[in-house]
Amino acid sequence: MSSTVTPARPRDEEAGLARNPRQLLLALLGEQLDLRIERPLRAGVYLDVLEGAGVAGPTARATLDRMVVRGFLSRGRVGREVEYGLTDHGRDVLREGSERVHSPDPFSPHGGGWTLVTFSVPEGQRTLRHRLRAALTWGGFAPVRDGLWVAPGEVDLAGALEPLRDELTDSSVVAFRARDLPEFPLAASVREAWDLGALRGLHERFLAVWEEPARSAASVPPLSSLTMLVSDWLTLLRADPRLPCEFLDDDWPAQRSIAAYRARRSELHDAAVAAFADLG
Repeated sequence: MSSTVTPARPRDEEAGLARNPRQLLLALLGEQLDLRIERPLRAGVYLDVLEGAGVAGPTARATLDRMVVRGFLSRGRVGREVEYGLTDHGRDVLREGSERVHSPDPFSPHGGGWTLVTFSVPEGQRTLRHRLRAALTWGGFAPVRDGLWVAPGEVDLAGALEPLRDELTDSSVVAFRARDLPEFPLAASVREAWDLGALRGLHERFLAVWEEPARSAASVPPLSSLTMLVSDWLTLLRADPRLPCEFLDDDWPAQRSIAAYRARRSELHDAAVAAFADLG
């Protein structure tokens, strides 16, 4: 891979960023899909990129294998080489996430009011319950009362829960559109449901790493750097519920985060495309 202007790993550590190997792999697979690279790729391609992002080889292999078990990737052999390719399920999940990753305004609510959700999943289906909560969190929801989740704006709940459609019964989820009454504002509940101080901290940590490029002898290869950028962006998108501006401070850092993401992505894109070609 050719060298480029990239953030050095020490800045990541100073900012308190800890990246999850699975999310790094998802970020890499998302870039692969966006670049329309449909063919299976050698295991070594993924291992090289993830190693550049700080993931040790055994951990990267275990992460790939878990994605196969979950039906996200398929695994095959060509001679002595192991290859991994996206399944239809994997493509569907990545395309769903790609819409927000590339949204022009990913931190603003769609429409006014609130979307309310209650759900009931049997205690014996803990995995499904966990996945449902994860899908709701990705959609911007947070619990404000026992059994009541709220998200700002008009959330496409059907789209958010599409991957779980076959596992949820008709009565599992009940949802409403609502507006709060002036006499009973949601402001206090919102501040309890979402830790705005912690959310600001996530934006600031993202900015500490990505707002300005840095040159370093230990610079990360471009495709690994792009993978880390997208992984950090996914972390931020998953945490930020897209609250209306009236709940946020005037100096809220979301717009700076958007500008930093777009600038670094633009800088890394061409070199990453070339790196994909070299690795393939």
